[in-house]
Amino acid sequence: MGTIVIAFLIFGILVLFHEFGHFGVAKLVGIKVHEFSIGMGYRILRFKGKETEYSLRILPIGGYVKMEGEDEASSDENSFNNKPLWARILVIIAGPVMNFILAILLFSISFYAMGFPTTTMNKVTPNFPAELAGIKSGDQIVSINDTSVHRWNDIVNYIGERKENNLKVKVVRDGKEKEMVVKPIYDETTKRIMIGISPKFEKSFIKSISASFDNVYVMIKEMCGFFKKLFGGKASANDVVGPIGIIHLVGKVAKTNIYNVLGFAAMISINLGVVNMLPIPALDGGRLIFLIIEGIIGRPLDPEKEGIIHFTGFVLLMGLMVFMVYKDVMRFIL
Repeated sequence: MGTIVIAFLIFGILVLFHEFGHFGVAKLVGIKVHEFSIGMGYRILRFKGKETEYSLRILPIGGYVKMEGEDEASSDENSFNNKPLWARILVIIAGPVMNFILAILLFSISFYAMGFPTTTMNKVTPNFPAELAGIKSGDQIVSINDTSVHRWNDIVNYIGERKENNLKVKVVRDGKEKEMVVKPIYDETTKRIMIGISPKFEKSFIKSISASFDNVYVMIKEMCGFFKKLFGGKASANDVVGPIGIIHLVGKVAKTNIYNVLGFAAMISINLGVVNMLPIPALDGGRLIFLIIEGIIGRPLDPEKEGIIHFTGFVLLMGLMVFMVYKDVMRFIL
């Protein structure tokens, strides 16, 4: 039960930040907002403001901001469809941007509390390539194949993205530079190319924020690469989990400490931001495509027809959600 509560709390916070992004920018540019809702399905709480109704619904797996003229024609000067193109684009992208900002915030808290990874080695795994090549705990990696590295992510990315048989790894030990030749291996458990090293961690407020930006950038890049492979048929749908799968993973992370939970929530937030930017009807990316088309042709598309397309996309997404729940049940429960 505790795992479900934590998972729903995470979902709720992520959705709150996402929808507040849309809501806040809509208000800033003068768009009339009828409803700000967290959750889907049956409404369990509601509060009527001066213009907007705020509601909490029973399923914390989504939310929405209902704006005047977003999915239908409207003559109201404060409607979504009557605002300048730049204002509507800002409203649409504000949700995913808030997810990325939340991820930076959560990573910053986690890194500052636990420390962030450096390029100095804390542990070298016995009988793995790094140890066999002579790398020791306390060594600071300064370059790989004559390419300088300044962050732990630089090391991870260089090793993971290249398939050379051998890597020239330069380290600083006791103030002196040493160079070793390391032959990476492919680890079946993590599905990564690795050499068997783990970093030392240090605490710094400024560096924690910097490391958070790096982490978010790397994860966005990795997610975009994954979707490119998925849509290109080079990745398996089994690598994707739905709500139940996320709850299952939350349960595992929750057994460690609160800072790992924050880091995991940050990763989900990045996933939510990237997925919402996919060019699929009903998602923010799909709406953005329609706005880009409007900018190209110089006139808005029929709001009624666009609304039908987005509604169709929403129905298909709900069907995909049901399918993912079924797969999660078969995989994690049965």
